[in-house]
Amino acid sequence: MAETRKIPSVSVNYAANGSSTKSNELGMRAMQERAYEKRGEQYLLIKSPPASGKSRALMFIALDKLENQGIRQAIIAVPEKSIGASFNDEPLSDFGFWADWHVEPKWNLCNAPGTDDGKVNAVKTFLESDDRVLVCTHATFRFAVDRFGVEAFDERLVAIDEFHHVSASEDSRLGVQLKQFIARDKVHIVAMTGSYFRGDAVPVLMPEDEARFDTVTYTYYEQLNGYKYLKTLNLGYYFYSGSYVDDILKVLDSREKTIIHIPNVNAREGTGDKFGEVNDILHALGEWQDTDPETGFYLIKTEDGRIIKVADLVDDDVKRNKVVVSLKDPAAKDNRDHVDIIIALGMAKEGFDWIWCEHALTVGYRSSLTEIVQIIGRATRDAPGKTHARFTNLIAEPDASEEAVTDAVNDTLKAIAASLLMEQVLAPKFNFTPKNPQSGPIEGFDYGEGGYNPDKCNIGFNGTTGQFQIEINGLVPPKSNDAQRICKEDLNEVIAAFVQDKTALERGLFDEETLPQELTQIRMGKIIKDKYPDLDEEDQEAVRQHAIAALNLTQQAKEVLNEGNSGPSGSNTALIDGVRKFAMDVRELDIDLIDSINPFEEAYAILSKAMTEASLKQVAAAIAAKRTSLTYEEARDLAERALKFKQERGRLPDIKSSDPWEQRMAEGIAFLQRKQAEVANG
Repeated sequence: MAETRKIPSVSVNYAANGSSTKSNELGMRAMQERAYEKRGEQYLLIKSPPASGKSRALMFIALDKLENQGIRQAIIAVPEKSIGASFNDEPLSDFGFWADWHVEPKWNLCNAPGTDDGKVNAVKTFLESDDRVLVCTHATFRFAVDRFGVEAFDERLVAIDEFHHVSASEDSRLGVQLKQFIARDKVHIVAMTGSYFRGDAVPVLMPEDEARFDTVTYTYYEQLNGYKYLKTLNLGYYFYSGSYVDDILKVLDSREKTIIHIPNVNAREGTGDKFGEVNDILHALGEWQDTDPETGFYLIKTEDGRIIKVADLVDDDVKRNKVVVSLKDPAAKDNRDHVDIIIALGMAKEGFDWIWCEHALTVGYRSSLTEIVQIIGRATRDAPGKTHARFTNLIAEPDASEEAVTDAVNDTLKAIAASLLMEQVLAPKFNFTPKNPQSGPIEGFDYGEGGYNPDKCNIGFNGTTGQFQIEINGLVPPKSNDAQRICKEDLNEVIAAFVQDKTALERGLFDEETLPQELTQIRMGKIIKDKYPDLDEEDQEAVRQHAIAALNLTQQAKEVLNEGNSGPSGSNTALIDGVRKFAMDVRELDIDLIDSINPFEEAYAILSKAMTEASLKQVAAAIAAKRTSLTYEEARDLAERALKFKQERGRLPDIKSSDPWEQRMAEGIAFLQRKQAEVANG
């Protein structure tokens, strides 16, 4: 067996205090209790990680709406048929609730034969009946709304599971229908998702529509910190050359429960022969012994003599059906030894529940950040004896051809974006406040050794809620309700847009001439303006500052902990200690300092360990060759920053200044002056 390679990665540690798995007197876990408190809201958006209990939370809420709020029926839409099983009957009263959850078998259309379009008449029959709950796919629901109109669903609850499938784009039929429901205002809507951001630039909801929703947020930090067993989660990427199968055992440990997602047949990492790739993986794992006649799992003898069970979800439908049924067998759910490794292509992602999974290994970059988050979610379940979990992304290194270099750069940037975003998603929540004479300690927050210091910017942490309270000099507070909501609930969505910005990533990682402020102020500023055009300039600046502060503080904490691989990185307070140490190491925590940090410098440090020096230089050269001179739009943004500089300093930036950022702002003004002169001179 090949020696397992140490992969440069981010390691997040948790307390495992068991709080997120404990139930109250009504049988509700922490997230479910929080959601149930908002059960009276007409529009409710639940943002909560995989395995936090969103399905059961909806059951509690729906039952109350049906019994106590005058709602006639509940319709639950899921993205694919297999997820419909999440809403099967549950004896909730056995655990303290006042009613049980029941769906008549004929109204779980996910189990019914036929096409989505063909099930529309069943929806009509349900709407005309006295029955109370229907479960169907997003597609069936879309067809039904198209045929019967939004008015047919008046006085009903519409629940949309895996809400990130919806888009505000006019091309998203479900997104358009959702706007129609909100405009008519005669239904209740509960939307649920574990990854609210999408993989593209289109928002799930437009800001004016999202403002109608009351949000329940339960963070990954709260979820994982409150587990009973899982204490550590590692995220990493590994570069290989040649065929990925030749290197797979360098990152795959057959003793870990693993889901392997092989690349799409048309992907750069794929060979075009998915069956051949599966056979090569099986051969790398060991010697084939037999196929279990009951489960369809392959029995493989490893080099050290163990017999492991491998489920192949890539094979043809006839063989695969037996494997799928075996993986879903309720009797085997709590049996750790039921299966050891699952090999999949398009399956075993969203909604796939295998609590024993310790390693999600993905070959090649997938279609979106959302998909990556969903795959990682397969490994973040809590299970007895499972103390660690990890996600690894195998990516092909560039080769000599220019086209391949371009593809490799794109995949590399996407992998880094996913890693940066997941670091943010997994971190405690940041609440920022401006430092001023009225500032003081907030109850419930620990301000570290020595307590709260009124003469400094303080960092407090609440271990129960997983929230930071951080004071920053010069921070612009959000004024409007929308801006306050974004700063409180949606910073990760803003950061997702930023880390997916190809220009920001390329320049931040590989262009030494790019100043940090060109990323933190200009690029992020442009993203905020495009994403939230209805906010005024002051609120746009407030959102920008809050998002950059959250991203850079996480990155700086990581850098502090990675220095020399020493420090408290193995403890569950590692990130908290890192943020505090960074704040102590600087003279004063202010927004200018935060803006002067390149958000991608620590990602580059990890990348330089993961990729060979030759490939790294090749990528850097490919980026450098694409660098363009200053654009009119960039110059205008620099000039706007220069005006703010003048308001603060009483003068315009000097192009001869020793400060590179002041020089850059002055260059922006000079560029615009030249353009104006050219226009004046014809």
